[in-house]
Amino acid sequence: MRRHRLLAAAVPVAVLALAAACGSSGSGGGGGGGKTASSGYNAALNAVVNPSTAKGGTLQLASTGDCDYWDPARTYYAFCWNLQRMVSRGLMAYKAVAGPDGASVVPDIAEEAGKASDGNKTWTYKIKKGLKFSDGSPITSENVKYGVERIFAGDIINGGPTYMVTFLCPGGTKPDGSCPAYLGPYKDKDPKHLGLTTIETPDAQTIIFKLNQAFGDFNYLAAMPGTTPIPIAYDQSAKGGAKFTFAPILNGPYKVGSYQPGKKMTLVRNPNWDPATDPFRKALPDSVVFTVNSNAQDVDNRIVANTVDVDPGGTGVQVATQQRVLRDNNLKARADNPFTGFTRYFALETKVPPFDNIHCRKAVEYAINKVDIQTARGGPIGGGAIGTTMLNPNVQGYTSFDLYPNGADHRGDLTQAKSELAACGKPNGFSTKLTTTNAGKGPPVAEAAQAALRRVGIKVTIEQGDPASYYSQFIGAPATNRSKGYGIMVAGWGADFPTGYGFFSQIVDGRTIKPQGNSNYAELNSTKVNDLIDKANAATSAEEASKTWGDVDKAVMEEAAEVPYLYDKALLLHSSRLKNIYVTAAFGMYDYQALGVA
Repeated sequence: MRRHRLLAAAVPVAVLALAAACGSSGSGGGGGGGKTASSGYNAALNAVVNPSTAKGGTLQLASTGDCDYWDPARTYYAFCWNLQRMVSRGLMAYKAVAGPDGASVVPDIAEEAGKASDGNKTWTYKIKKGLKFSDGSPITSENVKYGVERIFAGDIINGGPTYMVTFLCPGGTKPDGSCPAYLGPYKDKDPKHLGLTTIETPDAQTIIFKLNQAFGDFNYLAAMPGTTPIPIAYDQSAKGGAKFTFAPILNGPYKVGSYQPGKKMTLVRNPNWDPATDPFRKALPDSVVFTVNSNAQDVDNRIVANTVDVDPGGTGVQVATQQRVLRDNNLKARADNPFTGFTRYFALETKVPPFDNIHCRKAVEYAINKVDIQTARGGPIGGGAIGTTMLNPNVQGYTSFDLYPNGADHRGDLTQAKSELAACGKPNGFSTKLTTTNAGKGPPVAEAAQAALRRVGIKVTIEQGDPASYYSQFIGAPATNRSKGYGIMVAGWGADFPTGYGFFSQIVDGRTIKPQGNSNYAELNSTKVNDLIDKANAATSAEEASKTWGDVDKAVMEEAAEVPYLYDKALLLHSSRLKNIYVTAAFGMYDYQALGVA
């Protein structure tokens, strides 16, 4: 999972397959569930600000970084999944409305939500008739199958989520996540490059997924960009495969007009997009220009000056801009402060002494000063709200509880921390290493933790890593963490898709621990946690699933292997000429496909 490392993530609702109320109808919504607002601070959280149906103009976007990939099967940045809604359409999509209902999934190119059978092991979809790619060629169920098959070609189509490989690999995957039974369409000996036996396409409209295990959240996987249909002949040409990202042929309301990687992309209207088949996209601007500007403060200044409409990165304005916005009522009326869907936390390595003793872990839970850490991350607005659970308020199953109340003001319960130190045989404290990135908010967070733990005799040495490789190479290898004695690791996580499984599956399930690219940094392997995860996946109702994910959260916190401290928030700012503005609960940022300009 990569979205937790970079930007924002999703906000959940009950499992679509289990509750018709979660958007399983054919409507994708058009904006805000009928609620509108002219302007105002936080007005776009639950309503559409400056609603408009007027077409025309150019939407100006600017951010400090380009998308990781414009290939829908490879992208893993949250803001890029959001931008993909402009250029690509998959089987399902997140509902285009303001407020919590925007986290529900609805049919996109599918006629209706997937129908489950065989105990949630078989999922069937019918795609709409008359769909075309931007080059005018027809779209059939085989194009959807081929698009999913590409995810299996990890040597070429890498970087994106691999849930489809996990659930569709014939015979199951190897411990490293690879699928020896199918290596993707580039090595496929089938003459049509459609040899994956677990996906069937009996006719041009029907596609059937035969999972190797029951999975009730499959409609959420179908809402990922990876179910976008791909033109087979084009992808098999010299312009396809790894190069597809530079000149993709897709099926959204816009297509790529020009692209300079790392610099600028221009989107223009796709003449072969049929709005009659689209449940929510209105495609208001005539064109969209996305410029990469490495100077974050300059991006903020341009939004203030209305020469840029919004920063699609979705991580919020810089500290200086935040202060300016909050002091200027005119600017504040153009700002919103949503939860991003991320939980910020410390992972305690259960295989690194003395954190192999639960009481030493509990000592950290009680001793940490969450207010100082909140300040280090930008305060209640730029940083987030104090967190006491791993699930955050945006995730299915969240309930408010605090197993380690560290003072009424969250600045630490030193008496209880010292009691836990005595129980773990370290009454005078101990020494450990804490890892973080060497840039951004990581160092001040680490220093705040260091100061808090020093109060009870826990001596912390800070080691820093490059942000680009911190998760994958620095703390993503358990053996390295053990050998170097990394006891505390600064981490953050947001759901790949908004359910308990989408949040928890990679970070607390002991069966997902990998030798490389590991995301269960604490190496937590609790039988109770693992069994509860299986119970949640087998739930037959949304209510049962939600309750069980809440039980998973409590079981995780009982292990004291994770120390949550913040539910992440960001201060977003938009230009005054922007129309049809609302925060999509699916991504914790503005819904870019809905925006129009004056």
